[in-house]
Amino acid sequence: MQQLLFTVIFSEMVLILVLSFKTPLRKLVIMSLDRVKRGRGPVVIKTVAGTVFVMLISSLYSMVKIQKRWIDEGSVNPTDQVLMGKHLLEATLMGASLFLALMIDRLHHYIRELRIRRKSMEAVKKQSRDFENGKAAGSEEKKALEEEMTTLRTKFEQLESELETKTKEVNAAETNAVALRKQSEGFLLEYDRLLEENQNLRSQLQSLDRRLSHSGSKKNT
Repeated sequence: MQQLLFTVIFSEMVLILVLSFKTPLRKLVIMSLDRVKRGRGPVVIKTVAGTVFVMLISSLYSMVKIQKRWIDEGSVNPTDQVLMGKHLLEATLMGASLFLALMIDRLHHYIRELRIRRKSMEAVKKQSRDFENGKAAGSEEKKALEEEMTTLRTKFEQLESELETKTKEVNAAETNAVALRKQSEGFLLEYDRLLEENQNLRSQLQSLDRRLSHSGSKKNT
């Protein structure tokens, strides 16, 4: 029993030393502990730790009984002294093994937390770099968009000026068209008037011609 406890304590001390320094072996130990804590591993570990704790309580109880017997008898029995030393040693070894096991568990937990925090920090730094690169690219894109907007605004002003000029030309053409239409309407009215006067004059001439012809025929008779 004592040899087993000494072996366990020595192994735990070696594990603590391995976990305390960053070496390739620590990575293997951490991977092994990760596997142990999966599945039924935690149940087995708790069972073993509970058994050792019960044995520790039993040794302490035996030590209390021996101490009480010494007080009642008022003398020290050599056999009780041997048993007392045995139980004390076993209790000390079991307590030390439980304490070292707790130290290994906490070290493993803190190392995992540290690795997770480190990965989170690296992810945050990567996101920050990506954001800064995206921001730089965004500023360049914004500058290009501003230049394109300036060019488009210039073209829009030119087109607006051309549209205004064309609108004036169209208005002038419409004005000229209205004037020409009014002038053509005046010419048509004048033409109709002249045509009517021509017809009237022709009628008058025909009437005079008839009168002259009629008066000439009367003189001959």
